[in-house]
Amino acid sequence: MPLLMNNKYMIETEEKKEKVVLVGVSTDDTDINKSLDELAELVKTAGGEAVGRVTQNLDRFNNKTYVGSGKIEDILWAIEDYEADAICCDDELSPVQMRNLNDFLGVKVMDRTMVILDIFAQRASTHEGKIQVELAQMQYRAAKLIGLGKQMSRTGGGIGTRGPGEKKLEIDRRRIHDRISLLKKDIEEVVKHRETARKSRERNGKKVAAIVGYTNAGKSTLLNALTDAGILSEDMLFATLDPTTRVLDLGNGQDILLTDTVGFISKLPHHLVDAFKSTLEEAVYADVIIHVVDASDGEYDDKMSVVYKTLRSLKVENKPVITLFNKYDVLEHEEILKDPKADKTIRVSAKTGLGLDSFKEALLEFLRGGKTLKTICIPFTETSKVYELKKKYEVVSEEYKEDGIYLEGYFDN
Repeated sequence: MPLLMNNKYMIETEEKKEKVVLVGVSTDDTDINKSLDELAELVKTAGGEAVGRVTQNLDRFNNKTYVGSGKIEDILWAIEDYEADAICCDDELSPVQMRNLNDFLGVKVMDRTMVILDIFAQRASTHEGKIQVELAQMQYRAAKLIGLGKQMSRTGGGIGTRGPGEKKLEIDRRRIHDRISLLKKDIEEVVKHRETARKSRERNGKKVAAIVGYTNAGKSTLLNALTDAGILSEDMLFATLDPTTRVLDLGNGQDILLTDTVGFISKLPHHLVDAFKSTLEEAVYADVIIHVVDASDGEYDDKMSVVYKTLRSLKVENKPVITLFNKYDVLEHEEILKDPKADKTIRVSAKTGLGLDSFKEALLEFLRGGKTLKTICIPFTETSKVYELKKKYEVVSEEYKEDGIYLEGYFDN
């Protein structure tokens, strides 16, 4: 813990963590505590500390207070018992719900969306990432301006107040919408830039593989292991935000572009999906989807479902899928791992390198799709074709004979 020394006194300078009580409602008999476990990790990642939780089973969310009116007292007791600074609800609150809870409880009221947006605000480092995060935050605040009114005057910082300037929390609705319009124009330029890059790749015959997966499944670690990308890779939710594209050399003159994407998560805020659409659309235009799954996660089935649901919402369909069951090296026992929606599954460890050669071979097989291994002869009068063929196809061997240059490789039928 950092300390300031001044003769007689030692003053702690570490920022105090916000103590947060988690609040969750289950409307379909699912175990709400599993979702709250993830919410606790989100709060921790945002810089807070989940100190307690209050749960309830209801047929539907209470339109006025999210929880049933009788649970408000339980939340008040929890706030007092844990000396909490705030509560965080596991679902996105309406302005009315946020305002009423704020009135009843007298502490900062957050929801899952606010925490995720706060994390993204901390993680964004590129211009593109920053404008996408700000757009999502502005859209969220515009929708919640009524509910956030008293809260904005009560809080001086902490989770939900970070991003492109805290003063933006206090601007009126008109100025928020003006800012949203400007940000959308900036993102239109991002979209144009991405479209130009895609067309350039298509002209050069470059194939693209989009790496998708639940947050913290190991996507960045995989990209680093395969291409020495050098991007941040830590055991935390949303360790990286800005997408990265690198070339993966597969040998025999073949390569493929690997593009990392934003990690998916349960109840991914729709504001975030809309704002990051240009980034997430890398999966839409990819030739193959690389689905990274944390094999050591006991809930990996549920998290695979979240990934596929998100891909469907983005209209990513009818594309070949290679699923990598990552972190297989940490499993204590041999397990049967299945992904019925994948064209191929491979057990890997991005950390140790286990299975990565098999993955590269799978990518080569994908590139060879519709092609046959055969030998063709190029006359010496047409040697310029050799370069073009080696650029477009996988050439295994090249031999010079009296009547021409013989190329063995995977060519169109």
